Parts: sequence; C-alpha cells; structure tokens
Amino acid sequence: MQIKMGSFKAKEMLRLFVVIAFLLASSSAGNFSQDVNITWGGPRAQIQNGGQVLTLSLDNSSGSGFESRNQFMYGRIDVQLKLIPGNSAGTVTTFFLSSLGSAHDEIDFEFLGNSSGQPYTIHTNVFAKGVGNKEQQFRLWFDPTTAFHTYTIVWNSQCIIWLIDNIPIRVFINYESNGIPFPTNQPMKVYASLWNADDWATQGGRVKTDWTKAPFTASYRNYNANACIVSTTGNSCNNGTVSSQAWQTQGLDANDRNRIRWVQTNYMIYNYCTDVPRFPRGFPKECRLPRF
Repeated sequence: MQIKMGSFKAKEMLRLFVVIAFLLASSSAGNFSQDVNITWGGPRAQIQNGGQVLTLSLDNSSGSGFESRNQFMYGRIDVQLKLIPGNSAGTVTTFFLSSLGSAHDEIDFEFLGNSSGQPYTIHTNVFAKGVGNKEQQFRLWFDPTTAFHTYTIVWNSQCIIWLIDNIPIRVFINYESNGIPFPTNQPMKVYASLWNADDWATQGGRVKTDWTKAPFTASYRNYNANACIVSTTGNSCNNGTVSSQAWQTQGLDANDRNRIRWVQTNYMIYNYCTDVPRFPRGFPKECRLPRF
C-alpha cells in the first residue's frame, strides 16, 4: 500500500525516507542470546543466526515469549518485527515494557491478528501505578508481514513516544503535575510474546483462530535497548555518547507533529479520548490537555 501524500510536501517525504533508510541500515542491534531469556513456550521460541533473530510461535498447545535480562529506568527500545502472514485471526503478537505487581507500569505495542486480506490492528496502551484504559489503535500504511519494520518505544521523564519506522504514531505526555499518573519510579523490563486471544483480538472475538494454519510464527531482530540499566549497585546508562542519549530529552519537533497528525488523521481507528459511551461522566483529564 502506498503512503498517501496528504499535507506532506515532496521534500519532507524525501527527508522521511532518508531517515527510515538510515535507521534500517544502521540500527545498532543487540544479541538475543546475551540480552533476553525465553520465559515460556519451550521450543516454540527459538534464537537463530547466532543471536541475531528470535522467532516466537503459537500452536494449539501454547504460545511463547521472552523478557530482557536487564530492567530499565527510561530509555529507547527498538526492535524489528515481521508479523504472522496470511490468516492470523485470533493471535496477538506483543512488544512492551512492564514492571511487576498489581500497581505496575506498562507501555504496550500489541499487534492484533487478522483474517486473510484484512489489515492488522496496532493496539497501544500505557499503565501507570496499575491504571491503564488509555488505548489508541491504528492500522498500518504497509503490509507488516512481508518485511521487517522497526517498532520503537521512547520513554523519558517528559513523555512516552511510540514510533514505527521512526514515524511517531502516539505520544503520552507527563502531566503528573496535573494529577495524572505517569511511569516515573518503577523499573521495567522488555517483554515480547505470541499468544491466542481469539475471545477478543479479531473483530471483538467474532473471528476465531484457525488452528489448521498453525503454527503461527513472528520474527524479531535488531533488538536494541539504549537505556539506563537498573541493578542492585545503581543505575547506569549504556551507549554513553551524547548523540546516543538523545532519547533522554526527546519530544516532538515540528516535523514530528506533522507526521503524528498525518498518522492519526489517516490511520487511527480508536481513541479512548473520543469514546463518549465509555466515559459518560467526562473524558479522563489528560484528554483535555495538549496532546503533543
């Protein structure tokens, strides 16, 4: 599917593609063998190519998942992901950050499967102190099953930014000063999983998983956690050059705001801040504050 030009000028689109090409070509990748632990699914999760690729599979017995060995307090987390091709209805592939406990913090990318020929749904959410209910959902302007694409979570003390191929699709601003919870004090690990959720994932659960298509497989590569590692001896930020630590103050500039408006105008399919039946007594406070 081609990207609609919308309000983008040709020179801006050229700049965008240059940025994407650079990101895909030069992304600094970690090694799954060294950086993560497979936490469930047994042989359904496999580290391949000397630690450069990790595949997760789902069959009618179990899904699979992994978690980072380190926990982080702010950072930029990138991974390239190729989603399940064909009929993936009922499946959910994830890439997210989370702490532990009932009052946990969490930042989500969830990829909801589809019937053949139908687009994936990108589900995003953020939890702070155990409270979520801040969902935004999107379609994509490309087929995420034919090639790897880069999915990024930037988390700093000012905001959270979700990006796809370095294009911001959502931002959640830290409005703690206005009484709105924000993840500020709980270290989080990186998690990924592939599991069956056919009670809700595809068209509200109306389309079930076709197990004759199993096993379903998603592939991850070029995992990179440019972040502050939390350990028993204190915090340390890896990749310590000034340029690599730009995430610590990263927000949205004018070009980013144009891109996020383009995405949200053309590809957003659900926004909790516009769901009147869900919030009959009024929208959450952050919905009435500047979005970005």
